[in-house]
Amino acid sequence: MITCDTRDREFEYYKCHPCLIVEVLSDSTEAIDRGKKFADYRHLESLREYVLIAQDTMSVECFRRNDEGRWVLYPYEKDEEVHLASIDFRCSIAALYEDVSFSVEADS
Repeated sequence: MITCDTRDREFEYYKCHPCLIVEVLSDSTEAIDRGKKFADYRHLESLREYVLIAQDTMSVECFRRNDEGRWVLYPYEKDEEVHLASIDFRCSIAALYEDVSFSVEADS
């Protein structure tokens, strides 16, 4: 989570006004991260982007709030550059997955 709101300086361990939230997906949390968490997060006026990073494949989904207040999906895959507009950050998706090894299932 990243916050740029000065009101969040008041508390060390609790933040109320994030502009960016990032979740690394796992089998046990993916449904919650995509469902209830995102539904709750959408009510945060300060939130501009919600990012889901897959752990089993090179895939990043960035949900970005547009000027009309609607959430738009920006998917990123292998060989693409990830752009997080809320903090003006860009990097290759490969850099996000540096030193990550993906398991390959053996054919039965």
